Amino acid sequence: MDDVLTIAGREFSSRLITGTGKYETFELMRDAVAASGCEMVTVAVRRIDLDAGDDASILDFLPEDVLLLPNTAGCETAEEAVRVARLARAGGLPDWVKLEVIPDPRHLLPDPVETLRAAEILVEDGFTVLPYMLPDPVLARRLAEVGCATVMPLAAPIGTGRGLKLRDSIRIMVEEAEVPVVVDAGLGAPSHAAEAMELGADAVLVNTAIARAGDPVTMARAFRLAVEAGRAGRLAGVMDEQATAQPSSPVGGLVTQP
Repeated sequence: MDDVLTIAGREFSSRLITGTGKYETFELMRDAVAASGCEMVTVAVRRIDLDAGDDASILDFLPEDVLLLPNTAGCETAEEAVRVARLARAGGLPDWVKLEVIPDPRHLLPDPVETLRAAEILVEDGFTVLPYMLPDPVLARRLAEVGCATVMPLAAPIGTGRGLKLRDSIRIMVEEAEVPVVVDAGLGAPSHAAEAMELGADAVLVNTAIARAGDPVTMARAFRLAVEAGRAGRLAGVMDEQATAQPSSPVGGLVTQP
């Protein structure tokens, strides 16, 4: 399809973003990233050894043509997130950042107030900010107003694989958003990704569902196909649901009597 995703002026042909955590080996992660066809991967800044020297680093296993999206996982306040993002940039990482501010250790839900505070500072500091957030249409509007490149609502809590439990709020965000909507967290199966794309999401981010699959490489390929199918369905126009059965063949002119 001649249908590109544009984020902060950069074009992507793939609408699947993948994570790099929870894989058994770096080699398996590399192969899954390749199979997914993604053009952007996110990695926690705290997992990157910027002083690795000749030692193997996670960065050595990522394709050169894939955009690295550092994330601030593990940060609980705006101040922590800003500091981590600045350290990453000073260490030579891209000035794109997936902003995560999560003080809740049980449910891993992002702090909306601290996320907005950090986003304002980072945008002012020249970062391209992609904030992880609850699917709150009002917060999404505020984040876009301060200059965030996307909004990234969770579908369900991180790592649960429960799918689009917050579908209605995400649908409103899609209808109102002025920046791309990337559904992030909670997708557990390729069908969930297809559903998100049919709903109108611009992209999805998947980590655990691929990394913890029985065969991560094959699952990465499955998510790639699901995202493509869901996007095609959205562009084609999904039929409206009907309250009663509708015949698929015309009934006029049938010979009903011998």
